[in-house]
Amino acid sequence: MQETVFELQDKKTEKELYSYQQGAIQQIFDKFDSERDDYHLLYQLPTGGGKTVIFSEMVRQYLKNHNKKVLVMTHRIELCNQTSEMLTSFGVVNKVVNSKANLDDQERYSCYVAMVETLNNRLNDDQLDISDVGLVIIDEAHYNSFTKLFKFFENSFVLGVTATPLSSNKDLPMNKNYDELIPGESIENLIANDFLARAEVFQYDMGLTSLEIGSNGDYTVKSSADLYTSPAMLNKLLEAYTKHSKGKKTLIFNNGIETSIQVYHTFQAAGLPVMHLDNTATKKQRKQILRWFRETPDAILTSVSILTTGFDEPTIDSIILNRATKSLTLYYQMIGRGSRVLNNKSKFTVIDLGNNMYRFGPWGADLDWEAIFKSPNYYMDRIRDDEDIESDFKLDLSDEIKEEFKNSDETFFDIKETYETATFAGESSKVVLERSIAQHAYICIENSEDVYDALALAKLLKEDIDNRIHVYGKCISKSTYNFLSWLKDDYQKKLNAYLRENFDTVFEDIHGHPPED
Repeated sequence: MQETVFELQDKKTEKELYSYQQGAIQQIFDKFDSERDDYHLLYQLPTGGGKTVIFSEMVRQYLKNHNKKVLVMTHRIELCNQTSEMLTSFGVVNKVVNSKANLDDQERYSCYVAMVETLNNRLNDDQLDISDVGLVIIDEAHYNSFTKLFKFFENSFVLGVTATPLSSNKDLPMNKNYDELIPGESIENLIANDFLARAEVFQYDMGLTSLEIGSNGDYTVKSSADLYTSPAMLNKLLEAYTKHSKGKKTLIFNNGIETSIQVYHTFQAAGLPVMHLDNTATKKQRKQILRWFRETPDAILTSVSILTTGFDEPTIDSIILNRATKSLTLYYQMIGRGSRVLNNKSKFTVIDLGNNMYRFGPWGADLDWEAIFKSPNYYMDRIRDDEDIESDFKLDLSDEIKEEFKNSDETFFDIKETYETATFAGESSKVVLERSIAQHAYICIENSEDVYDALALAKLLKEDIDNRIHVYGKCISKSTYNFLSWLKDDYQKKLNAYLRENFDTVFEDIHGHPPED
């Protein structure tokens, strides 16, 4: 299918649409005029492209030209209120159908805005008359909570809008509920024409094979917390922030409240301006925290996934993915929070600590959304798993640790290659760790004047030892948590023993003379 590209133009007034938005409206109304009354159409546009603006103008035009009503559905109260405000700004008088709404005056309104659960309750109790609703608009349509309401609108034209037309449930693909997808302007086109900021990405190679997959198909909160609240991971997060985002307004996404709280304490202890927000906060607390975040230039906000939708803060300069996800939609939503343009902001920083970019490709890559809509499982089944991703990693010392090993030209040791060479030669797999220990000892001695210096350097190798043991565990197909923990402890003890027994000999091999007394 040939892509329709509309010339982009400056928005001159608050109510004037960009030409790509006008083009989208025309495409959708063409379908409305040519297809059956109960047609289900899905429209895709990236976060920041103005989906709410587009469907608000559609509602205005529809009500002007048709003698029927419109219903807009959202899945969260924040989106419900924002949508109502946007419709009002377009001159559309609307009624918010929430749990406290009095519906005695519903006949006075031609447009309703409702949260999905509240609407479901009201319709099941026969409290809302929807007999003359001709157009139903569903915001964030990839959420499956909406599908239970379709039975109430068998004679209405349904328009779903989303940035990522991929169902949140693999067993309920969107092509089962929608007849067709219209893909909107691409992220790359929006960036090229200054409608979105460009992402400057810093990707870290992360060992994630300890993470477990839950019933929803994504990583469990518990296994994520076990990994991301470890001192090593918290330090890595702080180092990454300090190196790439210090002084920038930063939003950190975590998988779970416990992780976010630990991140808060870590950054607070470092003297940085940070707050934590999760779904247990009261409305008043949430409002205060978001106001502080908006007004503080170098603010850091650590959160769980509640800020992925219904949150628009253009002043964000940095996004940190302090989590891994199997959800393409969540990946795009998280990064999209930093993509809004503002004044001279043309780019923003992304730090990925969850191998997400390796899993899904770069944010803004030219995805074939129509192919994904038609065959979602074909796409999802080809997303790389963690073992495949990590098999390409060259896990070496961090830059900070490498500073302590300046005399070493090479600090990397290839466990996988050493294992393959050893097994091909008929040697026992344990020689792999013996050679790894010898190499670790060598670089410690190479950068020391005495055995005490070497033992101090060996303590800095904990993360590198952990990485090597994980790779070794995969090689021998034995990677239970207890076994790997025992191996790591045993490795450190053997490294220390090796240094005490062989320091003088290795030192003399390196320098040509014994160490000075």
